[in-house]
Amino acid sequence: MKKAMMVTTKSCFISVVVPCFNEEKNILGLTRLLIHEIQKYRDYEILFVEDGSRDQSIKTVKSLAFENRRIGYVQFSRNFGHQVALKAGLDHARGDCVITMDADMQHDPKYIHELIRVWREEGVDVVYTVRDDSGKRTLKTFFSSVFYRIINGVTSKPVYAGAADFRLLDRRVVDELRKISEHHLFLRGLIPWMGFRQKAIPIIVGERAAGESKYSAAKMVRLALSGITSFSIAPLRLALLLGGFFAFLSFLYGGYALWVWLFTEQAVPGWTSIIASILFLSGIQMMLTGIVGEYVGKTFEQVKQRPGYIIKEKNIPQGDR
Repeated sequence: MKKAMMVTTKSCFISVVVPCFNEEKNILGLTRLLIHEIQKYRDYEILFVEDGSRDQSIKTVKSLAFENRRIGYVQFSRNFGHQVALKAGLDHARGDCVITMDADMQHDPKYIHELIRVWREEGVDVVYTVRDDSGKRTLKTFFSSVFYRIINGVTSKPVYAGAADFRLLDRRVVDELRKISEHHLFLRGLIPWMGFRQKAIPIIVGERAAGESKYSAAKMVRLALSGITSFSIAPLRLALLLGGFFAFLSFLYGGYALWVWLFTEQAVPGWTSIIASILFLSGIQMMLTGIVGEYVGKTFEQVKQRPGYIIKEKNIPQGDR
């Protein structure tokens, strides 16, 4: 009851976190739309996280911050990645709720009102958006659906299919996220893992206004692997099962060869098949070694306890709070 009374008040402070990497052409337009939508809430801030861009993104953001005291920025010393930039924004946001969204204008700021309404009226701690891909049949949507099927098949906590990084987090959730120091972040899996009351709202994702997508096929594969290995040891168990299965097959074949040698006058035929089997099993072994190496590498990077990101410069908004 206490929380419900808090979130229904009109004086709550709203933070909007926007990671940007080479988004110079989108920042001004997005900022105008954002201010138009959220200025009615009176107490707000917009925090850009500049992720080591090679264009003039930081210059544009600094100009906006100079003109508007409610706008601030965190500038990385280099590119640390989208998920890390989101985490840095959450680390520095001051709002009673924090909304995260991308800078490419595919996330329409008009949905912010629905995010805030659900948070206020229903007392939900996490309001996340889900892409409405009905009617869309692209290669990207196909592989996305395959990924979510795989990760939900190997993890105990569901990762919501089609979930975007356009979401609202209550202050309690943000405070808990700030305590987490994982190097390989996958927030779409980490936030459901945390629990709290969560609710989805469907959105229509627009087209990118300018520039190119920063998620290449290679980056999407890396993100998928990071998500699977961050929330499940199922690949390691699969490696164990495959190793046991092929060891059993080799034991059977060895027994067959020994029987032929002892009780018949024939030689075991099929040198070609034997060589093919050796090459196949060698490939399986290398693949399983790579799976183990992925986990060992993550452990190695985590135990070094390096910071998840390095800030070159920052200017936290000087709004009403």
